[in-house]
Amino acid sequence: MRTDRRRWLAAAAGLAALGLARPVRADLPALIDAARASVLPVGVYDPLGSPRFGFRGTSFVVGDGRHVLTNEHVVLSAKGARLAVQLRDAQGGDSWRTADVVARDDAHDLALLRLDGDEALPALRLAARDDAREGMAIALMGFPIGGLLGYRAVTHRGIISSIAAITLPALNASRLSDRAVAQLRRGNFDIFQLDATAYPGHSGGPVFDGASGDVIAVVNM
Repeated sequence: MRTDRRRWLAAAAGLAALGLARPVRADLPALIDAARASVLPVGVYDPLGSPRFGFRGTSFVVGDGRHVLTNEHVVLSAKGARLAVQLRDAQGGDSWRTADVVARDDAHDLALLRLDGDEALPALRLAARDDAREGMAIALMGFPIGGLLGYRAVTHRGIISSIAAITLPALNASRLSDRAVAQLRRGNFDIFQLDATAYPGHSGGPVFDGASGDVIAVVNM
């Protein structure tokens, strides 16, 4: 499993300075309680369909509370259908807010969505500094098996086991693929390899600094 680094996360969202304040340190139960309302299932919505919502991945609220961040591959899997996030009220009732893609970053597998409507949702805070280290405790949150057990966010914890370059040099020219050449042209960057449990439904979900509770990365593989 890998995640891309926080500096491009902030650049893609363009909203890192906004969001709700969090404690300097966060214990895991408190982090889960505080973050759950900001981590949402994202998928396609058809008011006449059965079911009306088709899960595609995880997203989380950023910035002004009217935007969510997810993976670009999650958005592409929608294949042109209407995008939406699913919300759950205190009584367990479901509702949906449709969304439009306002920015994409293919190289970093990111998509920023603008939610319809003016009501702001509680936003997660992006880490202000790129000071992640190997061995650092992390937690990740998402929907690993979609709606089979209901859309309730699941949390796993682990560590950053490695920080490595996204593109490694080829041993010789014959081993250069078109994809590798394209990545080199776009520019190299680092990714996190995590020692933690994750499943396909986690794609697009936040990775938290285990100490501060800030988002430091996005799960994408």
